[in-house]
Amino acid sequence: MKLASVLFVLVIVSGLATLGILFAGMFNMGRGATDSVERARTSNKLMWWRIRMQLVTIVLILLWYFASRA
Repeated sequence: MKLASVLFVLVIVSGLATLGILFAGMFNMGRGATDSVERARTSNKLMWWRIRMQLVTIVLILLWYFASRA
């Protein structure tokens, strides 16, 4: 299996993980009391995980692009 194929699969998986974290954050914002400190803390954690996963996805897209050009 070529490196570009492996990276493409990793891009898809990380993109779906990012989407899952995004939906989890939206679901968390839509439930519970609006002034709950625990809900705000959970939303903040989910936001940071989403940002990290977006970074991983962008890096994988760049690696896939360069691997597929070779």
